[in-house]
Amino acid sequence: MSFQQGLSGLSAASTNLDVIGNNISNANTPGYKQSQAQFTDIFASSLDGAGSSKTQVGIGSRVSAVAQIFNQGNISPTNNPLDIAINGQGFFRMSEGGVVSYSRNGQFRLDGNGFLTDSNAANLTGYLADANGDIVASQPANLKLNTTDIPPQVTSTFTMGMNLNSGETVPTVTPFDANNPKSYTSTTSGTIIDSLGNAHLFSIFFEKTATAGTWNAYATVDGEASATGVPIGVTLDGAASKALVFDDNGALTAPIAPFNVSVDLATIDASLSAASPLVFSLDLTTATQFGSKFGVNAISQDGYTSGRLAGFTTSPDGLIQGSYSNGQTRSLGQIVLANFVNPQGLNPVGNGRWIETPSSGQPLVGPPKTGTLGALQASAVEDANVDLTSELVKMITAQRMYQANAKSIETQDAVLQTLVNL
Repeated sequence: MSFQQGLSGLSAASTNLDVIGNNISNANTPGYKQSQAQFTDIFASSLDGAGSSKTQVGIGSRVSAVAQIFNQGNISPTNNPLDIAINGQGFFRMSEGGVVSYSRNGQFRLDGNGFLTDSNAANLTGYLADANGDIVASQPANLKLNTTDIPPQVTSTFTMGMNLNSGETVPTVTPFDANNPKSYTSTTSGTIIDSLGNAHLFSIFFEKTATAGTWNAYATVDGEASATGVPIGVTLDGAASKALVFDDNGALTAPIAPFNVSVDLATIDASLSAASPLVFSLDLTTATQFGSKFGVNAISQDGYTSGRLAGFTTSPDGLIQGSYSNGQTRSLGQIVLANFVNPQGLNPVGNGRWIETPSSGQPLVGPPKTGTLGALQASAVEDANVDLTSELVKMITAQRMYQANAKSIETQDAVLQTLVNL
């Protein structure tokens, strides 16, 4: 009598229980992919004289493979911006001591040097950003978030859109006096930035003249004016004032292009060590003169103060954007993903990571949302793709298989005992 069938069945059932137990134990492991025991039968290689075996009985079963199922797991939101989930195909590309591995677990953290790592100190890789925040899409490298302050940017352009009331009367006080509201018709202001990141108040005044459709523009910085109200240290296109001319439809006819404003910061405040003069382009070309109240409808300038990193976000295409205390944003890097022709060929090495093998093929590396690569979701993690209910049912079935094979051995033993007793 042969006990081979029962023994092989016990071994296969035991392995199946191990696989199911491992799935259940990792039901709460982010990025875990469930495994499946795959079975095959075993036959002795004996043939009759005709080259076939019509009465051969198999000698049991065996586990042919333990395959991992790479279907998508549920995505659960978190409150941690460093948690990143992959929605679709692909793996995070990790590097540890130069050894590259792949993972679906997107629970990352910043180490003491600013590198993005997982809980096992493996570095997340991607494309780095240059000093201007432009992504350099070359060879993936360990992602490091630059946490240094960004330098200030001096104002180079100042744009203002407004309407001057055509129904206003000519001011009764002449000449223009920045300290006397009766000497000008309307005024507004904005902020300009010097080379050291200091903010200055740029005020512009509009004076209606006796000539139809003509206004004079004056400007001050930080309210600096002489005792008689003459602006100090500011010139508009090289002069103390600039004429604005409108046609009978209220459209600006002169100047038709932006003009330069020069600010002598040393004259305004001798204690300032910023570069002087501060020269920027003032764009008033969208100004109008209609029969409605004075109003500013647009104002912008391109300068900003120095800024400290206040936080960052990750976009679906892997771009990590830093948000700074001065309101600016800058790209800090871009996460890359890797995919394989045959993910089933990857070799699991623990800690939620796999390494490539000849069976998996070479990695196809690129930014998320390109090719077959999925998208990223920040402040979220991918749950294990284990269906706990299904695994418990499989466990009951595997237990029954184990019991049935044990019963087969018991029966074989009883038959053998009967033969011995004859």
